[in-house]
Amino acid sequence: MKKSSSVPEQPQHEQCANEPIAQNLFVLVDHNTYLVANAFGDIDGGAVGMFHHDTRLLSRYQLTVAGQRPSLLSAAVSQDNVYFRSHLTNHPLPALGEEDTPRGVIHIERKRFLWEERMFECISLFNYSDQPGKLPIDLRFCGDFLDMFEVRGQSRPLRGTFSEPEIFEQGVVLHYKGLDNQQRCMAISFSEFPGHISGDSASFQIYIGAHQSHELYIEVGSSIVQPGRTRYRSAAAQACRSMRRKEQRGARIKASGRLFQAWVNKSRADLALLTADLPSGPYPYAGVPWYSTPFGRDAVITAYQSLWLNPSLARGVLAYLAAHQAKEVSTFSDAEPGKIMHETRQGEMSKLNELPFARYYGGVDTTPLFVMLAGAYAKRTNDLAFIDALWPALELATLWMESNALKNAEGFISYQRGEVTGLANQGWKDSHDAIFHRDGRNPEGPIALVEVQGYAWRAFLSMSTLARQRGNEHAAVRWQNIAVRLRQAVERCFWMEDQQFYAIALDGNGKRCEVKASNAGHLLFTGLPSPERGKTVARQFLTSIFYNGWGVRTLETGAVRFNPMSYHNGSVWPHDVALCAAGMARYGEQLGVVRVLSGMFEAATFFGMRLPELFCGFKRGPGEAPVAYPVACLPQAWAAGSIFMLLQACLGITIDASDYRVVIRQPRLPIGIDRLEVRELTFNQHRVDLGFQRIGERVAAYIERQDGPNLIRLDVKL
Repeated sequence: MKKSSSVPEQPQHEQCANEPIAQNLFVLVDHNTYLVANAFGDIDGGAVGMFHHDTRLLSRYQLTVAGQRPSLLSAAVSQDNVYFRSHLTNHPLPALGEEDTPRGVIHIERKRFLWEERMFECISLFNYSDQPGKLPIDLRFCGDFLDMFEVRGQSRPLRGTFSEPEIFEQGVVLHYKGLDNQQRCMAISFSEFPGHISGDSASFQIYIGAHQSHELYIEVGSSIVQPGRTRYRSAAAQACRSMRRKEQRGARIKASGRLFQAWVNKSRADLALLTADLPSGPYPYAGVPWYSTPFGRDAVITAYQSLWLNPSLARGVLAYLAAHQAKEVSTFSDAEPGKIMHETRQGEMSKLNELPFARYYGGVDTTPLFVMLAGAYAKRTNDLAFIDALWPALELATLWMESNALKNAEGFISYQRGEVTGLANQGWKDSHDAIFHRDGRNPEGPIALVEVQGYAWRAFLSMSTLARQRGNEHAAVRWQNIAVRLRQAVERCFWMEDQQFYAIALDGNGKRCEVKASNAGHLLFTGLPSPERGKTVARQFLTSIFYNGWGVRTLETGAVRFNPMSYHNGSVWPHDVALCAAGMARYGEQLGVVRVLSGMFEAATFFGMRLPELFCGFKRGPGEAPVAYPVACLPQAWAAGSIFMLLQACLGITIDASDYRVVIRQPRLPIGIDRLEVRELTFNQHRVDLGFQRIGERVAAYIERQDGPNLIRLDVKL
């Protein structure tokens, strides 16, 4: 990948060429703290480490035994994502007794977790030799306190200052004072006195009897403590309980296929891992390692994916984004009153305004998506009291959409960054090369993306419905009329008759960027296209120009910038595939949805049941695995959530809480699954269990159990 020389040309979700291969790393997350290490449990340079609030605290952390890295047996993160374990053993050692110790008689287990901004680690040693002796253990460590964007390759002319390390009998404290005058520190503490300790290393001579064990406890946090078994176990129990509470939110899916169920379980666990419990409610952080922070677009789409199962996530997302809505104009942060946040960062560079991302609003789609989600949440839950509390933010967001549309002759919502430090492209495909004309030219701004018009259309309809429920008929009619005009304009201006497809965008002169891209699948998801055009587009997504055997590519193969190894111009993004599939389902392509879901499931089996942020768009070959994109985030929230939107599209489920009704249209089951249950769907003080059963060529849907004051109706159309 070509590395850009300036911030504007770097898409906010694109990685640099020198970043690590995420598939070979192991991740732990706890709220604003996360840790990325290799299979040995080491942090050995590069772009890994322990991070807190967009600052890398621990940049090196290496274990050696008698001067050598131990031999790796295995490594894994637990199913619930709480623990990392690495199993190691010794190379041949100097004498533990009268004889040299051969390879493989000392078992070394490194078991760690994160809790309350600290890393807890237990290094367990067991001597399977019949000779006792001393085992030389060395730990090397370093904290560079780099800002996240420095780790990603951004250069800075000046940095803050380091103080001399504070060395104690059982630990070391490293200090860094940033240019923002904030004092940052990292303390590493040991459960026993090292034989030698300095500002970057600690050495232990550990006596282990024959067939005996020994445990060394280590903590990394903001202050020196006394690590030990009691502290470790107490914190571990709290971490497990916290993760269990998050993982148990919402309805549960039980499928007859063991591997498919493993994909469901892993995806659910990953969403729990990435969800932070903020004062405003649960909020899914975008992904690890580079986006473990609140993003607007990512969170809204993740909440949409899981809305039918877990509406509490959507509530938390809406509350947080409303609280951080823009109130003033700032060209530096691309802010205008009413806009919804694109991302927020807490690192030194953002606080100093070296970059605009402390609170950045350069996403043209996040505001209409926010309003869309509010409308969908209201229908799913009938929680009108929350909508009432949210109403000022919804009105302000809608006013921004209306004012933005006034700048365009056709009433389209468009974007153009305020300053060169901002993102050049401000849709979900925010790479500098993602939007282009058929001949490869970059379009002049302001640019109107096709999917954004669909989001806005659905947002205006949502506001019309909500206003009518609130008794404001005048506003309801006005917003409905805006939606009607917008729909007509999209059909007139974006439709390419010769290609029977929607153009990806219009440039600042109103000329179509006549490129076929997955953006049109998002338009189908909103329901804006006419039935005839919607079906035509949906069917093209199932042809080889888009579908590569695993999923829908972001760009058709015939486009001038098509590249299956690119970030946005030919790769496969699970969340994008899910939105396209939901659009296909809306236009009656249920069998196509089953096919797409099957492809994504089969891809997941090659990625350890954890779909990455994206993978390459090469055509699937017999017996071949999908080609990994080398620096994709793993896990990523909207990749984890994609299974739930795909499954909803396959099953054809929608829930109308105000009408006490579950609607199921043309239900299908995934290939190889004969029975599926959705347990404990909740709304309006009701709880419903649904069952789906394959019977010959058809799928039967039924209510297995329901509890609540009213009778829940099941409306099924096979």
